[in-house]
Amino acid sequence: MINVKKVCYKHRNRPVLNDVSFQIPIGKVIGIAGENGAGKSTLLRLLAGIKNPDDGTITLDHQPLTHRTCSRFAYLPDTDDFYSYLTGVQLFQFYETQFEDFNFLKALEVADFLDINIEQKIKTLSKGQRGRLKMAATLGRETTYYFMDEPFSGLDPMVRDSLIKGLIRFTDAETQTIVLSTHELYEVEPILDALLLLKNGEVISYHSLETIREEWQQDAVSWMKKQYRKE
Repeated sequence: MINVKKVCYKHRNRPVLNDVSFQIPIGKVIGIAGENGAGKSTLLRLLAGIKNPDDGTITLDHQPLTHRTCSRFAYLPDTDDFYSYLTGVQLFQFYETQFEDFNFLKALEVADFLDINIEQKIKTLSKGQRGRLKMAATLGRETTYYFMDEPFSGLDPMVRDSLIKGLIRFTDAETQTIVLSTHELYEVEPILDALLLLKNGEVISYHSLETIREEWQQDAVSWMKKQYRKE
């Protein structure tokens, strides 16, 4: 389990996250939602160990995050940081040299499922194809936690649908956890176990989808809008 306790983070002396606390259990799909600038991307980078909090703690199984423990995390950024001259196959080969947990054959299987031409150079791929390739490279890692920053942003509905199906097919619901930020709540709601809402760098609500549906009798989008109006 990952435990986030009273985490604060500033960028150029501007508060980005303030007193953020919550827990991430194993075997869940957790969505992070909120308006632009709410701190979603920063929170994911902190969880993945890419950034360090200015205050507060993030622990994994009650131990502080270290370079070694963060190696158990797979991070999918919202930007394309790949070498554009590589092909998909070459990208997977590069990942194999960088991550001990990278499963080359699994990455090929995900790429085939997502209908990616891995012989093409990345610079020739469309935005949708690059999004699929990023997902294949990320899911190729056999890790416990996957942190994904807007994996469906700017993609057409068909691509988003295939990526969502890929998430379910190529992760283990019992032993692996996915934490993703998204604006596409309608599409991703069916696979979410819980939803965390950020506003102005603070957690304003964090509930299971079961609670949202049964106690509030609302879908995720309606619930999110209601929570925002309360603040």
